[in-house]
Amino acid sequence: MENFLEFLKILVPAAAVLYAMYLAVQAFINRDLESKRLDIRGRSLDTVLPIRLQAYERICLLLERLAPQSLLLRVSHLNLTARDYQRLLLEEIRNEFNHNVSQQLYMSESVWGMVKSARENLVMLINDSAEQLSSEASGLDLAKRIMEKSLEKNIDPTGLALAELKREIQQVF
Repeated sequence: MENFLEFLKILVPAAAVLYAMYLAVQAFINRDLESKRLDIRGRSLDTVLPIRLQAYERICLLLERLAPQSLLLRVSHLNLTARDYQRLLLEEIRNEFNHNVSQQLYMSESVWGMVKSARENLVMLINDSAEQLSSEASGLDLAKRIMEKSLEKNIDPTGLALAELKREIQQVF
């Protein structure tokens, strides 16, 4: 029994010292890992931040290019029927959007949803305007009808998405 007590007198302090060392080493390792995580995050932000800002810029440009007044000025309607001009406008919208679809990686789901909604609303505006014209109508007639419809209903398919995109940029940066 006496030997057992002597053994406990040695074992209990040794166990306490061993446990204290374990806690100290664990705290040191956790601090070191956290420091490395912060360093990696800082380096990744240095890489991702410019790319993300460029993505926001590209989507702003996309929305500006898809605004009805900009789209109609950029895509020529000379010597085209309304149906051909409609097809050309829809192709231009599709090409612009497909060229920038990868930028959705760098923005929130809600903003990307608004960008897609702006595109869909513009397509509906063009299609609705084309349906109201006769089959002999010219591309100029379609352009006029699109602008009239846009102004009469005060529709800005891209303005809302652009405003939300700018708000998100201000929150992020």
